[in-house]
Amino acid sequence: MLEALREELHQLHLELPRHNLVAWTSGNISARDRETGCVLIKPSGVRYEALRPEHMVVVDLDGRLIEGHLKPSSDTASHLYIYRHRPDVGGIVHTHSTYATAFAAANRPIPCYLTAMADEFGGPIPVGGFALIGGETIGRVVLESIGSSPAILLKNHGVFTLGPTAEAAVKAAVMVEDVARTTWLALQIGRPDEIAPDDIAKLHHRYTHVYGQ
Repeated sequence: MLEALREELHQLHLELPRHNLVAWTSGNISARDRETGCVLIKPSGVRYEALRPEHMVVVDLDGRLIEGHLKPSSDTASHLYIYRHRPDVGGIVHTHSTYATAFAAANRPIPCYLTAMADEFGGPIPVGGFALIGGETIGRVVLESIGSSPAILLKNHGVFTLGPTAEAAVKAAVMVEDVARTTWLALQIGRPDEIAPDDIAKLHHRYTHVYGQ
């Protein structure tokens, strides 16, 4: 079932190692099918180069297996918690990308020093508290701390991004690491100035309502 979404999700997973956002088998993407309400997610512990569309696991919003012969990601319960409480979300990405996760390890949000951050995220990237892997706890922390941002860092863990589609969530994950790397480099040089909130709002509005085709 959901052959087109399986193929799309497979292709999106290949973007994670391509952009150096994951190592070995870490990280995952899920996508919600709007017609059936089902969720597709990466199987647990499968290397990206071995991943195939038919490996994607289909579950319902309560975690019941609908289709698949492999175990779903260990983050599945948290993905489903987010989907149940955020009907606007159609895709979720989790990575341990290096520079963004360094901020997470230090329990520090990423300040909005860059117009690219204002464009994509509408402000700083927040950091949420520590949560153990395996249940819904990570999902709860994400929703408690993410606010209106499409991205959040989790203390001592990594990055979660949300989007109306899986592709949008992947784009946000790529941009998180890009701005985290630039921010880290800027902090080595000195003390960057944060962009004023009014200017952040103007930049974000232009990017989301005017920019592009």
